[in-house]
Amino acid sequence: MKTGFTRRDFMQYIKGLLAATGLTVVLGPVVAFFYPPKLEETPSEPVLVGNTDELPIGLSKTVKFGRYPALIIHTETGLKAYSAVCTHFACIVMWKPELNQIACPCHAGFFDPEDGSVISGPPPSPLKHLTVEELDGEIYVSAGVEE
Repeated sequence: MKTGFTRRDFMQYIKGLLAATGLTVVLGPVVAFFYPPKLEETPSEPVLVGNTDELPIGLSKTVKFGRYPALIIHTETGLKAYSAVCTHFACIVMWKPELNQIACPCHAGFFDPEDGSVISGPPPSPLKHLTVEELDGEIYVSAGVEE
């Protein structure tokens, strides 16, 4: 009687390993679909944008703000903050200082930096306003609606 690891034992081991790997590849996404990660829509606490010196008049900054980014613009009339998600097809908008407008690169939608209203293009509604505050030389953005 021979003891040890035979060729047949090796092949059975490889078959079992491949079966386990295949099962994991198939079942992993199925389990992830039924138990998705909890994504916070908007943060409960204000989010630090940066130092006031980092955002001079005419420039903008996009920051992570919960599930979606926020766009903070330093206009001539002060700091403005909006959800950076276009109201047309949820593309991420950007500040175009040469146009003095917020632009959606997907379908040529343009928004007014002063109030987030639609200037032109297909977006059906204005950008969502966010509250922006300056505290001790730091800029913070929060989900409260700016008055």
